[in-house]
Amino acid sequence: MWDVTLAPVLDPILVPRMVPGTVPILDDLGRRIRTRVLVRVVPYLLLLYFVAYLDRVNISYAALEMRHDLGLTDSQYGFGAGIFFFGYFLFEIPGTLMVEAWSARKWIARILVGWGLVACAMALIKTARQFFWLRFLLGAAEAGFFPGLVVYLSHWFRVEDRARAFAFFMLAVPISNIIGAPVSGLLLGVHWGGLAGWRWLFLLEGLPAIVLGVVTIYFLTDRPRDAHWLTAAEKEYLQEALARESAEAPHHGSGGWALARAVLRRDILLLVLAYFGIVTTSYGFSLWMPTVVKSLTGLPNFTVSLLATLPYVAGGICTAVTGLSSDRTGERRFHTIVPMLMAAVGLFAGVASSAPAVRLLSLALVGAGIYGFMPPFWAMPRWFLSGAAGAAAVGLINSVGCLGGFAGPYLMGRMKTGATGYGPGLAALGATATFAAVMVFLVRRPARSAV
Repeated sequence: MWDVTLAPVLDPILVPRMVPGTVPILDDLGRRIRTRVLVRVVPYLLLLYFVAYLDRVNISYAALEMRHDLGLTDSQYGFGAGIFFFGYFLFEIPGTLMVEAWSARKWIARILVGWGLVACAMALIKTARQFFWLRFLLGAAEAGFFPGLVVYLSHWFRVEDRARAFAFFMLAVPISNIIGAPVSGLLLGVHWGGLAGWRWLFLLEGLPAIVLGVVTIYFLTDRPRDAHWLTAAEKEYLQEALARESAEAPHHGSGGWALARAVLRRDILLLVLAYFGIVTTSYGFSLWMPTVVKSLTGLPNFTVSLLATLPYVAGGICTAVTGLSSDRTGERRFHTIVPMLMAAVGLFAGVASSAPAVRLLSLALVGAGIYGFMPPFWAMPRWFLSGAAGAAAVGLINSVGCLGGFAGPYLMGRMKTGATGYGPGLAALGATATFAAVMVFLVRRPARSAV
């Protein structure tokens, strides 16, 4: 069978080293279940997140032409690029709770169709005001998607497997840029039907989300008990393992106040602050990078888009390495801190040096850092909370943290000056990455948690 054939290849990656205090599934049935779930669930989630991230950041490539056509200033572009996250913030926690309490596949499908329609509508904008409104609506439409996927993975993978599961599907972020950058660069050069290339970019890159929204209804499975692709014995085995883990996790009273008290604890708030800091860095860097590279080099748009893939190649490698290493060692905090500090060093080095080789290396270092932290980071919230409280914590971290997605791009636009260019903004992003690392350092791992 396909799952047995793949097991020898995937087991060294998927099965973690035994960590004191955990009870990994080590028998043949457990390994077969892991392999089946990995192959069935994670590649499709990777595809969905690939499309989501592409629609979120393709504005950075469209801006190479769109800013001139719409007459946008640096501040207006920074504001419009970042206002996405205000819409995201307002609907994030309710959206995440829907995945936990209702149906993951139906809710994720609704999100896909909604943001696909708004992403396509971006092709029609003619004024700065329309740009602002549609970016806000795009964020509102996508709210709950990423944390929903994080919660969804917790329905299928035990704690000791989650960092590598996160690592696999989060590879969609660098991959979307590695593929999306040259494709976006090519689309900027077309003028089909009298429409500018950046308009075709929004239209053609928004359509896949609508199609995948329909596919998701039929392909995704909400819970192991609903999995027609698992045998009865496999369903029972996996459900018992997850139920045993849930029973060992801390539980909290029912009701809104009990849920709020559970979520608003010291370590969750530290993770919120850390995520805000690193997301400020990440989106400030990624949504301005093509513009910064073009201003420094004066190269054509397609060449700029090719250079822009460098940080994402490094980011993909670092994401895989940190996810695998974090699960094998059972360590989360320093696997999160080190990439954050790598991003800070890369930004400070890029500002301090004018040597082309150093600047290229710094781009790679920043890319490795702003993506490599994610797998171990997203394994940490479930140290403290489970069930609805765990889902709410993930939603809180992502929604408040993602306001940094507004702060970063806007900060870059506001801090640009004629004399110093983008240097002050990049240095500020280095400072926010350092801040994020300090917040994670202050997080205390519960004594009961072995991962």
